[in-house]
Amino acid sequence: MPQSPRRQTLADLLHRSAKRHPHKLAIVCGATEWSYAAFDAVCDRLAAGLSERGVGKGSKVAVLARNSHGFAALRFALARMGAVMVPINFMLKAEEVAYILRHAGAAILATDSGLADLARAASTLDTKVTEFIWLPSEEPSSPVAGMIPFDALVASTAPVPAPDLHGHDLLQIVYTSGTESMPKGAMLTHDAVIWQYVSCVADAAIHGDDLTLHALPLYHCAQLDVFFGPAIYVGGTNVITAKPTPENLLPLLQRFGITSFFAPPTVWISLLRSPLFETTDLTSLAKGYYGASIMPVEVLREMARRLPSVKLWNLYGQTEIAPLATMLGPDDQLRKPGSCGRAVLNVETRVVDEQMCDVAVGETGEIVHRSPHLMLGYFHDEEKTKAAFEGGWFHSGDLATIDDEGFITVVDRKKDMIKTGGENVASREVEEMIYRLPQVSEVAVVGVPHDRWVEAVIAVIVPKPGETLTSDMVLAHCGQHLAGFKTPKGIVFVETLPKNPSGKLLKRELRQAHADVFAKG
Repeated sequence: MPQSPRRQTLADLLHRSAKRHPHKLAIVCGATEWSYAAFDAVCDRLAAGLSERGVGKGSKVAVLARNSHGFAALRFALARMGAVMVPINFMLKAEEVAYILRHAGAAILATDSGLADLARAASTLDTKVTEFIWLPSEEPSSPVAGMIPFDALVASTAPVPAPDLHGHDLLQIVYTSGTESMPKGAMLTHDAVIWQYVSCVADAAIHGDDLTLHALPLYHCAQLDVFFGPAIYVGGTNVITAKPTPENLLPLLQRFGITSFFAPPTVWISLLRSPLFETTDLTSLAKGYYGASIMPVEVLREMARRLPSVKLWNLYGQTEIAPLATMLGPDDQLRKPGSCGRAVLNVETRVVDEQMCDVAVGETGEIVHRSPHLMLGYFHDEEKTKAAFEGGWFHSGDLATIDDEGFITVVDRKKDMIKTGGENVASREVEEMIYRLPQVSEVAVVGVPHDRWVEAVIAVIVPKPGETLTSDMVLAHCGQHLAGFKTPKGIVFVETLPKNPSGKLLKRELRQAHADVFAKG
């Protein structure tokens, strides 16, 4: 069937960029460098090779792999075939991976050498997986026996698939990192993702002249669809790495003269604390992005001092909206510190009470959205889909306030609001206060069981190396500036805070680890 002359799908974006910029460098990963024309050709041949293996429109192909040129090529090859990509968090255990494989109904699993054992172990747990694709990695690696090598698929001479694709076709099922006991699969179409790309280009200043470092996991929609996809859309150059550590990132930023870089606050903090920071030439870096979690205001001010030539954007959203929803731009970083900004180009956002009425300025309510970015719903879960779209708006689950200029400030996730002695405490407010102590590197505030208060506030703190910080110092500081019920009932010092690969603090793990801190005996 001939393609529609009006077609606009992810399958078309790379091809168009390759026509505009055939000789421009598109991908750098380890020793691999592809121009746009070469990247386009690799994706065509990979699609042809996969088609010979029976992959076609609607096929669910799961990806359990670290960042690589192979991952990047697979992303666009699957789109060209109309197949549905199911990216999986590689930090999950075999049983958790197996749940996603079963739920999505994936029969093919793409992986790399480092994750091959996990992939195989998960596949044996009552899944439909019958074939494995081996993807090359950033570092040199050899194909895993019993898996179809990437190079063998790319060597295909079969015709490039040309399925009848439409913008409303399903592009990917992205499983939420889970505030629930079981992850939910957000169904995103080509239309949803591309409308989101347009918002990114318009409001996050993604430009064809950018030289972008992609270091956070591509299985996560932030790196994949806020940065990598839009960068390909506009013809930027992309350096891909799988190691978001200061020892790797700072040399790469200098070596390639990176101009654009995204990281969650935890990674930005790690760069600022690294001994390499002061000796690294970061003069090329012009655009810095953060998201995935809230940037502490004190860290934001430190970034402004130590990276004065870097313009900053705060990008807020979630998987279900593909994922960008609101943006705080460079001009408002210090004017509206802590805010996640206002809705981006293709999103309408409100802060509402339980009756779906807009809250007054300064009052707390839930963030809700309407947008073509939004998911179709949760895969095989009509009940949760109906609840998420109750009242004709998508319910984010985030609590926030809105000011008289329409700027939104996230107060907390609903699940992270601490109710102690009948009073609500926003963990973020307490965290921001503790960050004012110069000895604090990182802090997370959670609620844990307490005999008297039912739930009590505790602060889990990572001190800066070489600094002296005591519980009494923290409690005295908080007691001076916060109401008594907001002041932590306990302080815990740790070397690191648990995070997922996208940099989000795992507060559920903290609650579990310190659940007995007030236990008797």
